[in-house]
Amino acid sequence: MNEKESPVILQSQSRAEYISRINRVLDYIEMHLDEELSLQALAKVATFSPFHFHRIFKAIVGETLNQFILRLRVEKAAGLLVGNPNRSITEVALDCGFSSSATFARAFKDFFHISASQWRHNGRQFESKIGKLKSNDHQAVSKKQEAYDESAYYIDGDIINQTWRIRMQNNNQLQANIEVKNIPEMAVAYVRHVGPYKGNEKLFENLFNKLMKWAGPRELLRFPETQCLVVYHDNPEITDEDKLRTSACISIPKDTPVEGEIGKMIIAGSRYAIARFEIAADQFQDAWDAVCGGWLPDSGYQPVDGPCFEIYHNNHKEHLEHKHIVDICVPVKPL
Repeated sequence: MNEKESPVILQSQSRAEYISRINRVLDYIEMHLDEELSLQALAKVATFSPFHFHRIFKAIVGETLNQFILRLRVEKAAGLLVGNPNRSITEVALDCGFSSSATFARAFKDFFHISASQWRHNGRQFESKIGKLKSNDHQAVSKKQEAYDESAYYIDGDIINQTWRIRMQNNNQLQANIEVKNIPEMAVAYVRHVGPYKGNEKLFENLFNKLMKWAGPRELLRFPETQCLVVYHDNPEITDEDKLRTSACISIPKDTPVEGEIGKMIIAGSRYAIARFEIAADQFQDAWDAVCGGWLPDSGYQPVDGPCFEIYHNNHKEHLEHKHIVDICVPVKPL
């Protein structure tokens, strides 16, 4: 960085780059609504890793990629139904990228709560709703930008070691310090779960209890050196809930033997964004959104392929407010 450039300028340039990439995707979607829009193709348009693109898109735009595409297709169809009365409903559906009239009919009714034929019959009384929804598209990114406060400061004036503080404006209690630094390669023992996990505290408690019962007699629990982690192998916005793979882990020496349902894997050493939160059990999603939508776009970094994970620093049951002190770790590289 040029010595005369300030952190604020860098943040502005970095966020602008993120918004530019997402806007390219929004433009591409709108221009190709009648075509297949795959995650891989749209991630390529954004020049983000497919693994992380969906999370970034949702955090910045406020909808999942599929929700956004479906909404635009339904809204375009609503306009065509009124503006092109001579085209059949099936033709309109195909023009807007739906695979069949039946798929379109379900999606349209779910969105507007009336059938496509009723919409066409009632005509222009619904047009104001279309206009209002379209205006919301242009405001989505700016509203997301306003959801977070962020500041950056530098340790000992060394630009290599950077620390940020981020706070959600509508939730003063959700805030974090974020550092970008190297995490060395780490061997971990794990118990894996396949299936839904969101909000299921009991599930994670059971996974860790099983792991601790195995590790304790082997004298592998050497706190604070031993780290407790949860590794997320799949993106929950992409993978079906019943196929999501999650691993509850503890760090171990590399030569530790494992057996049965206790597995061992190596978490590759890499440069990570590490966000330290103190949060309640129902704030984890907000915390992830704060990292991906609040911090990343201003950071000068972008995520790279590789699993994200959480490192836990306390027993939340012993916390006065039963909160989790946790690091959210995302592998990153410069933009």
